Order: sequence, then structure tokens, then C-alpha cells
Amino acid sequence: QVQLVESGGGLVQPGGSLRLSCAAPGNIFSTYTMGWNRQVPGKQREWVAAITSTGRRNYADSVKGRFTISRDNAKNTTYLQMNSLKPEDTAVYLCYAFDGSSWYWGQGTQVTVSS
Repeated sequence: QVQLVESGGGLVQPGGSLRLSCAAPGNIFSTYTMGWNRQVPGKQREWVAAITSTGRRNYADSVKGRFTISRDNAKNTTYLQMNSLKPEDTAVYLCYAFDGSSWYWGQGTQVTVSS
């Protein structure tokens, strides 16, 4: 069972920043695309961002220009830097790893943007 472990969520005021981390086993990290989705209760899960094994990045329009995804291959860790946070960014953020056929997910970390 492959386990991804997220950290870095919390409560932040509108306009603030948070950095999420996702640690993955080394045997999958180097070759998998890593990404983030977010889930709000009662709503459809939303894709947020992804980074391929070669470093190509893609973002949802809702976060483009505010969020940055990166990966540190030496630490087997993916990061999501979130700036200029808005109340509508409040969600559980879930990390995933994907190689074109297999998916692995983390348990999620709560991000709450509120004054």
C-alpha cells in the first residue's frame, strides 16, 4: 500500500499564504506525476495543479497566478505554495501520484481561509 502524507494545512486570513507538502515513497516519486485536488463537502472534487516527473506544471484557472506547485526529488516531496488566499479556497487538499495507470492518494489536509 503506497501512502502519501500531506502536511501544512491550517487556518489563514484572506490574502495570506500557506505551503502544503506531500511526501511520497521514493520508488514512485521520481517517475510519477504529482498533483493536488481539493474537496469541499457537498461539491465535486476539483483538480488544482500538477507537476510531471520532468517538471512541467499545469494549474486550474481558479488558482493560476496565485498557487505554485514544485517538487524536490531529493526529498521525495511535492509542495503547493498558496498565496493571496481567498475564502473560496477553503477545502480539504488531497495530494495524488499518477503514472498513467495507477493512482495513489493522501488522506488530505484542511485549509481554511477566514477572517
